[in-house]
Amino acid sequence: MVEFLDATLLARVQFAFTISFHIIFPAFSIGLASYLAVLEGLWLWTGRDVYLQIFRYWIKIFAVVFGMGVVSGIVMSYQFGTNWSVFSDKTGPILGPLMAYEVLSAFFLEAGFLGVMLFGMNKVGKRLHFFATLMVAVGTLFSAFWILSVNSWMQTPAGYGINDVGQFIPVDWFAAVFNPSFPYRLVHMVLAAYLTTAFVVGGVSAWHLYRDSDNQAARIMFSMAMWMAVIVAPIQIVAGDFHGLNTLEHQPAKIAAMEGHFETKKGAPLILFGIPSMEDEEVHYALEIPKLGSLILTHDPDGEIKGLEEWAKEDRPNVAIVFWSFRIMVGLGFLMAGLGIWSLVRRWQSKLFETPLMLRFAILMGPAGFIALLSGWVTTEVGRQPYTVYGLLRTADSISPIDAPAVAISLLAFVVVYFAVFGVGLVYILRLMKRTPDCEAPEFMTDRPLRSAGITPMAALLPETRKATNNKGERQ
Repeated sequence: MVEFLDATLLARVQFAFTISFHIIFPAFSIGLASYLAVLEGLWLWTGRDVYLQIFRYWIKIFAVVFGMGVVSGIVMSYQFGTNWSVFSDKTGPILGPLMAYEVLSAFFLEAGFLGVMLFGMNKVGKRLHFFATLMVAVGTLFSAFWILSVNSWMQTPAGYGINDVGQFIPVDWFAAVFNPSFPYRLVHMVLAAYLTTAFVVGGVSAWHLYRDSDNQAARIMFSMAMWMAVIVAPIQIVAGDFHGLNTLEHQPAKIAAMEGHFETKKGAPLILFGIPSMEDEEVHYALEIPKLGSLILTHDPDGEIKGLEEWAKEDRPNVAIVFWSFRIMVGLGFLMAGLGIWSLVRRWQSKLFETPLMLRFAILMGPAGFIALLSGWVTTEVGRQPYTVYGLLRTADSISPIDAPAVAISLLAFVVVYFAVFGVGLVYILRLMKRTPDCEAPEFMTDRPLRSAGITPMAALLPETRKATNNKGERQ
């Protein structure tokens, strides 16, 4: 009971809770924005209306997801001032400008073109609208760039000095931004966002194909999603391996926790499953493959892997959490690659859309990207403990001077409000996904709301506009 009421623990739980809600929306937005840009580009290139049909289907979902991501991000950022003011004070000279750059270069770019993308289909030229869609997609990638730079600096700090009051100050901005783990984390995260979106699209389209295998839009959606799975999932596995080697170099304690190694060994085994015990300092009922752990991590079957015994107990991350979250992430990654290979075989047999078992599996795998994303985040962040800035600033020294009951009350409020608000948002998104893709544009992309209110858009009153429209009121 005393441990549960610890202010540091409650603040960590609160941040974990809010960021778990938040992270899924930007990740989905990154992949979906790029997907929309590809769809509109294919429509302009081929002239096939089915791509515009799919674009219109997903853009409304994107609008809702983007809005929920913005709201959850703003709320989450307040915790830096309320619960983590010491951390904010000490890291502010470095992390503050980096987060400001994200707002200036990414959020402003997204917000500036988002209105044109959502509402301008029938109001600006096709090329300008496509440009707006591209800018929104580029903005989401810029956002990932800066946010991953911030997080990576906390994992592998570089380019800093420490002033007289104990603050981290920049001495080399290039080294701070492009810190040792940043390139690996950026690639890993962007690929994860694309895979997450691909499997959502694949799951939704598989559900529609299961009901109607002749739905042309669903066929194209499913085909594109499976191409992403078969190409990107193996690349992600390779990128994850490089990321692991980088982590072994800079955060070996995290690797030891991920692999479940308590003892330093040469020719360390790969522990597939087991029950890690921090008290007993061993993995009970371990199922392992001899020497494979060293081969994967050092590319030498007799390579040495440091165990957690090399670090004091108070400097070790929670092994059980890191061990299992890592396996969930990796397991889902191999399932994604497996579904991609299965789809490739069925595509070669010209039966991609006529395999009910594969469609059911694709439906089940729809949320797999989100689960893998959250598992990877847990592995990264819990594996960094007990530090907020790895090796330099401990979590216990980063918290605000705040009482545990105050944190508990705000945590309870977050839980109630988040489940209410985002629960409703999730239900609405699922209802949008349930709609059968058709050629009807979402209402917010047309001037129908104005006409239903008895207002005639000014453009419709111009003679040249009336001549340039067909009998459906659409631009020719």
